[in-house]
Amino acid sequence: MCTVCGCNDDTPAGKQKDDAHTHDHPHDHGHHHHHDHDHTHAADHTHASPGTLDYGAGLAGVHVPGLSQERIVRIERDILSKNAGFARANRARLADRGIFALNLVSSPGSGKTSLLVRTIEALAPHRAIAVIEGDQQTSNDAARIRATGVPAVQVNTGKGCHLDAHMVGHALDELAPATGSLLFIENVGNLVCPAAFDLGEAHKVVVLSVTEGEDKPLKYPDMFAASDLMLLNKSDLLPHLDFDLAACMANALRVNPALQILTVSARTGEGLPAWLAWIEARAARVASVPQPLQAG
Repeated sequence: MCTVCGCNDDTPAGKQKDDAHTHDHPHDHGHHHHHDHDHTHAADHTHASPGTLDYGAGLAGVHVPGLSQERIVRIERDILSKNAGFARANRARLADRGIFALNLVSSPGSGKTSLLVRTIEALAPHRAIAVIEGDQQTSNDAARIRATGVPAVQVNTGKGCHLDAHMVGHALDELAPATGSLLFIENVGNLVCPAAFDLGEAHKVVVLSVTEGEDKPLKYPDMFAASDLMLLNKSDLLPHLDFDLAACMANALRVNPALQILTVSARTGEGLPAWLAWIEARAARVASVPQPLQAG
């Protein structure tokens, strides 16, 4: 169950799916409510302002038909606890091999894959790189990454709206990234659900296109609060758009005062040196951490 968006699957609460990892999310609510619903909606939403129904005001911060707020909270804690365990294992595994991992998140169409390709082309001559690609369907993005000569594993989530740490662990089995390498995880295009799921990465990096509107950080605050860096992409389009760059940055910092912000263009390369320097500085810190001796 993704308690952020309210979709669920046939897996018992808190259980991980099997090795197929389709993370299927059918919206089959049927009549199996088991009387969890108290048949009142007062706790699920409020009238925050005239003309607005706020379904994020309840205890769980989300509304799921047929489930009480208390039941949603219990399920969410169970799921996220399980995910956290897998994330810790991924993080330890990456640290043991000095691998620096970034989780790239955005809405669809932000130019995330194009920016990643440009980043790989700049870093690959002197860095080992591996990529985990997340999408609901197709291997299109993984094919684009492999065309650069870098290994990539595609993870298709079916109806799932995000990658989770269990999926990433199996993708690491498949990829076997080299010691000291960079690992880019391109998450499913979605500014909601990926915010809640730690994958074992060092940092979440949110990519926001200037074509999306400067109010995105306020509309989807959890993602910007969870990220350490915001890349404002497609800066080459700014002369042609009615986009308030300063307002966008102010909105993002209002949500997360510690958020770092860089303006870039995947098409022209504008701002790319600053982005690459940000990666290199943090990857160097990981590489400088003494690694435990391997048995044998």
